[in-house]
Amino acid sequence: MSGRWPVPASARAVGHEARSTWLLSDVPATEQLGTVLARGCPWSETTARVLHLSGELGAGKTTLAAALLRELGVNEPVRSPSYALIELYQLGTRIAAHIDLYRLNSPNELATLGLRDYLTGQTLLIIEWPERGGSAVPKPDLHLQLETLPVRSATASAGSEAGGIWLNDARAALTTEVKN
Repeated sequence: MSGRWPVPASARAVGHEARSTWLLSDVPATEQLGTVLARGCPWSETTARVLHLSGELGAGKTTLAAALLRELGVNEPVRSPSYALIELYQLGTRIAAHIDLYRLNSPNELATLGLRDYLTGQTLLIIEWPERGGSAVPKPDLHLQLETLPVRSATASAGSEAGGIWLNDARAALTTEVKN
């Protein structure tokens, strides 16, 4: 087992309820998952794609988001938008919005971010701490739950047909699977 590749620990596909879990043995493994997700992002001309990143502090959410953004072509330093709440990146004709809701005091504050303005085609919303925004946060195409215990891992769940395609592309790119 290579330490550079996230390793699927389990996988099961049932419509939009597709799930996969990858062991993330180190930072390069987390970055590799971000890179694979960037390559497989199912961009749409009409609808924003939404990626939720959940997990405790230090689980690797920003590391994964930074790797994803770098793979999409962001050349500037990618930092956590914890204080600004949102960082926008122009990717040619596309936009990536990296959103961190950790410092949100209430879901009502989400309206002041103008998040709805980014729910357009050719846009990717990467939302850290989506649970802080409650029902005001757009539903994800793909949700990643990053864990540190008992082992570092990321469990991906598809929330839409596009998310299922995205997840299947990641599964195909990350071929080493651990059977339970």
